[in-house]
Amino acid sequence: MAIVGKKFPSVSIDAMSEMGDDLKINIFEEAVNKNSKVLLFWYPKDFTFVCPTELHAFQAALPDFEKRNTIVVGASCDTNEVHFAWLNTAKDNGGIEGVTYPLLADTHRHLSNILGILDQDVEYNEEGEEVFSGSNVTYRATYLIDETGKVFHESVNDMPLGRNVKEYLRLIDAYSHVQKHGEVCPANWEEGKEAMNANRTGVAEYLSAN
Repeated sequence: MAIVGKKFPSVSIDAMSEMGDDLKINIFEEAVNKNSKVLLFWYPKDFTFVCPTELHAFQAALPDFEKRNTIVVGASCDTNEVHFAWLNTAKDNGGIEGVTYPLLADTHRHLSNILGILDQDVEYNEEGEEVFSGSNVTYRATYLIDETGKVFHESVNDMPLGRNVKEYLRLIDAYSHVQKHGEVCPANWEEGKEAMNANRTGVAEYLSAN
């Protein structure tokens, strides 16, 4: 179920810091209380293959997110202990040593169930009992949340498909432009390009110039 345009669920989840501190993080409160945007990205599992490439890519872009007043948080269904072990595994050994943003540990699948992003199917046997199938870990879901706690972007990739971090920076730029100028951002818009007014005259002028 899509939650774009709605408030992000106000749920506190266990999390691990880079220093090994056990935390509780509420994504909605992070946005509202810190008057910041939040990028929350889910990945299937620690100590896997595509996942560390994504975590390092978000880390490399962390200064760009910080310039945009955006907090980055990773998340999976692993425990804090597994997160900490992965954070202490060298990059050249498949680890995420050097990652400095917090990682949610949604071990009980509470938030991921609310968001509907688990690889999980429920069927019923002849006795009417629930039978679960699937990996029971999350897809590569990404949420962008504004300073009011409202979701302005969500996307979900299947597990083999890594994300393009630059696209989230572009989306944050576009949304910030809308917030600041009240204009809308056309296809392939990037910072510094022309936006448009959300009316017939605006679209006509934009299309005639492009």
